[in-house]
Amino acid sequence: MKKHKGVVALATAMALALGVGGCGDGGTKGTTNKQADKNLTLWLAGNDTNDDLRQYLKDTFQAQNEGWALTIETIDWSDLVAKLTTALPDSKNTPDVVEIGNTQSPTFTNAGAFLDISDMYEELGGCKLLQSFVEIGAVDSKNYTLPYYFGSRYMFYRVDVWAEAGVAVPKTLDEFNAAVAKITADNPRGVKDFSGFFIGGSDWRNGVSWVFANGGELAKQEGGQWVSTLSDPNTIKGLTQLQALHATASMAPADAKDQSPWLYINDSDEATEEDKSVTATSLGAATIMAPGWAHWSIGDPVLDAAGQPTRGDNGVIKRDWNPEKFGVFVLPGNDAKPAPVFAAGSNIGISAASQKTEQAKSLMRIIFSAEYQQKLGGAGLGPANSDYVSSLGSDEFAQAAIDSALNSKLIPAAPGWAAVEGAFLLDEFFGKVAQGGDIASLAAEYDAKITPLLNG
Repeated sequence: MKKHKGVVALATAMALALGVGGCGDGGTKGTTNKQADKNLTLWLAGNDTNDDLRQYLKDTFQAQNEGWALTIETIDWSDLVAKLTTALPDSKNTPDVVEIGNTQSPTFTNAGAFLDISDMYEELGGCKLLQSFVEIGAVDSKNYTLPYYFGSRYMFYRVDVWAEAGVAVPKTLDEFNAAVAKITADNPRGVKDFSGFFIGGSDWRNGVSWVFANGGELAKQEGGQWVSTLSDPNTIKGLTQLQALHATASMAPADAKDQSPWLYINDSDEATEEDKSVTATSLGAATIMAPGWAHWSIGDPVLDAAGQPTRGDNGVIKRDWNPEKFGVFVLPGNDAKPAPVFAAGSNIGISAASQKTEQAKSLMRIIFSAEYQQKLGGAGLGPANSDYVSSLGSDEFAQAAIDSALNSKLIPAAPGWAAVEGAFLLDEFFGKVAQGGDIASLAAEYDAKITPLLNG
C-alpha cells in the first residue's frame, strides 16, 4: 500500500467513509516544530484509561518537561472518527497525541494523518510490541501508530444457571453452540426472552469469531488490491454455524451490536441505569462475550448502609465479582484450542500536524515506559509490550485474557476499512444473517458493496 501524500488527503479519504507482522529497522525522523504554547493535548477514546492512569501521565509529563502541562480530552468512541477527520489535518486545532481504535488505524495512517515514528520504534519496544497492532499502524514498512493496549474477548457465564441446566464448560465450538442452545431451551429460571448466549444480530466483532474459527476472513489482498471475502467457502461455513446459534440460543435483537452485553448477565434491573440506550431484563442471558475489562461491570451490586447500590464517580453501579454466580472461559475453536477472536484495543500516534513533536515524543516515551506499561496491566488493560503482560495478574481474568490473545486476529489492514465501518455494512450484513437470510446471496451482495471501499 502506498501512503497518500499530505495530511489534506485525510479529509478527502474520510469524506468518502461518512495477524502478525515482522520486526524491522529504519525509518525517517519526524520534524520538530516551534511550539506555539506549552500545553500538549492528548485525546483518549472512551474511559478505558482510568483516572489514576491519566493522572500519572499528567504528573510524569510535567515532571519531565519543565514548564509544560498535559491536557487529556476524552472523545466518545462513537464520535472519534468524525472528530479526527476534522481536527487532525488542522495544525491549529489538532490533538498532539491520539488514541485510535485498531480498526480505524489503517485509514488514517494511509491518509497521512500521523507522524512517521519509525525512528522511535526500537526505543519504544520494537519486536516486544504486539506485532499485529504494529502492522495495522504501519504503511510501506514505516511506523505511524503503535499499540496502546489490547483486550481479549472471552466468555462470561452464569455458573449457577449453567449448573441448573446440567451443562458443563465446552471444549469445542460445536459443544459451545450445543450447550447454550440447551440452556436456552431449558430456561431453568423461566425468564422471558432468555438467551443461553446473548449476541446481538449486528455484533460482527464477536460474531466474526465463528468465521475465523472456520478459516474464513472478512477481506484479503489479491493482485495488490483488497477484496471482500464474505463469499469464501470457509467464511460461509462460519456464518452458517453462527446463524444456527442465533436461531437456537440468542434472543438478542437483530440490530443489537456489542455495546454493554453485561447488562444481561447481572441479576439486578438497576444495571440498566448504566446505559439508557439498552433495555435489559434481570438475568436476560446465561452467557455473554466481551473484552476482559467487562468483568468490572459484572457481579453483585455493592450496597450502602441503607441497602442501596453504590456508584462510582462515573455513575456506574459498583459490583463485586461472585464466583458462586459468575465464571469465565475462553471460547474454544473447532480444534479445541482457543478460537481466533477479534482483538480489542487501540493504537496511539502523534498527529502529523502537531507543532509540538518534541514534547509529543516525550509523552510517547512515558506511555511505553516499563512503569506505565505495568500500570496498564494493573488496570486490566493488556500492555503493548509483551515483557509486562504478567502485570495483568494471575487470576482467572488474566489467564483468560492471555489465552484468548494467543490466537486473536485483527481486521484487514485495508486503507479503506474505516469507510466500511462508517457505512455500517458489516452491521447490516451480520444482522441479516442473524435473521435467517440466505447467506450465499447476502455474501455476494455485500462483497459487491464492500470491495470498492476497501482500497481507499
